[in-house]
Amino acid sequence: MSKPGHYTREDVVETALRILDEFGLADLSMRRLAGVLDVQPSALYWHVPNKQTLLALVADQIIDRATTVDHRDFTPDGSLDWKAVTVAESTAIRDALMAFRDGAEVVSSTLALGLGADGALARIRVGIDAVCPDGEVARVAAESILFLILGQVWHEQQRMQADSLGVVAPAVEAKPAQAASGVLPGQIDAFAFGIELILDGLEKQLTLKHESR
Repeated sequence: MSKPGHYTREDVVETALRILDEFGLADLSMRRLAGVLDVQPSALYWHVPNKQTLLALVADQIIDRATTVDHRDFTPDGSLDWKAVTVAESTAIRDALMAFRDGAEVVSSTLALGLGADGALARIRVGIDAVCPDGEVARVAAESILFLILGQVWHEQQRMQADSLGVVAPAVEAKPAQAASGVLPGQIDAFAFGIELILDGLEKQLTLKHESR
């Protein structure tokens, strides 16, 4: 990292990510960030004009760290398995959000303001655009999936925080591997199930439109 007082925007965003992960969104303030960097709060505004912009940059970094999905793995017969690649991209985004405390809340808040995290929608649309010629329908379908991802991760992160405080006791004791996946014995994987429901509905609509021509 650069010397104190000579930080780059990347240094500022990286430090903000560390504060977010350690203390949570509620404690990610410009004053705390300046204190960690050992600069005056006013010095931060050389790099980011306001906190909203900072959070948008943090959201972009969270999404950018999502695992890259190799689409060649989803073209067994030369054509893209659009459903499988959409589930894979959605899972990668979910995992990236889960990697940071309050990750879903940060990305959700910036999206609500029309700032940051555009990369998430772009990744979800790869598979959808392959079969959906209507750009508006593709956009709405991708947004629906992203909202499902954000809501599911937000719920899971809230539950994890409650568990860490001893507020909520798990109803079923899970083995480590099961706990990591979020799916307990006998449970349906609600995340994958929800994504597949949206994709099945989209496929049905596309089929009906094609047959009505």
